[in-house]
Amino acid sequence: MKKRIIFVALLTVLTLVFTVAASAGPAMDKILKNKELVIGTTGAQPPMSGTSKKGEIIGLDIDIAKAIANAMGVKIKIITLPFNELLPALEEGEVDMVISGMTMTSERNQKIAFVGPYYVSGKGLLAVAQQYAAMQNAEGLNSIHVAVAALKDSTSMKYAKSDIPKATLKVTYSMDAALELLYKGEVDVVIADFPFCALTAFRNLEKNLIAGKTPLTFEPLGIALPEDTLLINFVQNFLVTLQGSGELTKMTDQWLTGGLWVNKLK
Repeated sequence: MKKRIIFVALLTVLTLVFTVAASAGPAMDKILKNKELVIGTTGAQPPMSGTSKKGEIIGLDIDIAKAIANAMGVKIKIITLPFNELLPALEEGEVDMVISGMTMTSERNQKIAFVGPYYVSGKGLLAVAQQYAAMQNAEGLNSIHVAVAALKDSTSMKYAKSDIPKATLKVTYSMDAALELLYKGEVDVVIADFPFCALTAFRNLEKNLIAGKTPLTFEPLGIALPEDTLLINFVQNFLVTLQGSGELTKMTDQWLTGGLWVNKLK
């Protein structure tokens, strides 16, 4: 009799737990009700997310997003925004999650939940070959004679402010704008994610661009999510499965080791 009472009590507790869990998931409920997963990304950070000549958003981040939507049994909608507007859009519920080469920093993680990392990146630099050689022979990046461009509210901007404070920092709202400053000679170097720098140098050989050979920092990239325990748990478990099955490695190899997709970019 005593064991039966204990069993019933435990069953009641578990029922309450599952009832609370089932009802405490506004973000997941919204996705399943609308049968649509809304992803926020810049669409301008290849190979993580880029825009094709046909106007399609492609990249490693997008393949991961599509895989998550497929696992949920819903369709996917991609919304492109400037990098500094992605997390505000998530907080306002305009997007369901952000996948855009975003580093899981302590500062961001105090406001937003992250799942990952799905890839470990780092800061890279991009410069015209002649300027790159001059910086190596002089004081490096941390000099009053050097001007750098970085994306607003990015870890690249943070790096420039903290690690090379003597350099003149020009903040841009897109990587295209940063590259334009470099091409015009208004900055000496662009600080950005290492894969982006390597890919951009490869795509612009005629402009004599060069990318740094090693990352300047260690940056784990993650998926930003709202405060919804069920959604966070789902994405976390899905990412573990994606990694364990080898599918994430295949995706990463496809997008980060070059290929025909490069020619599709805008």
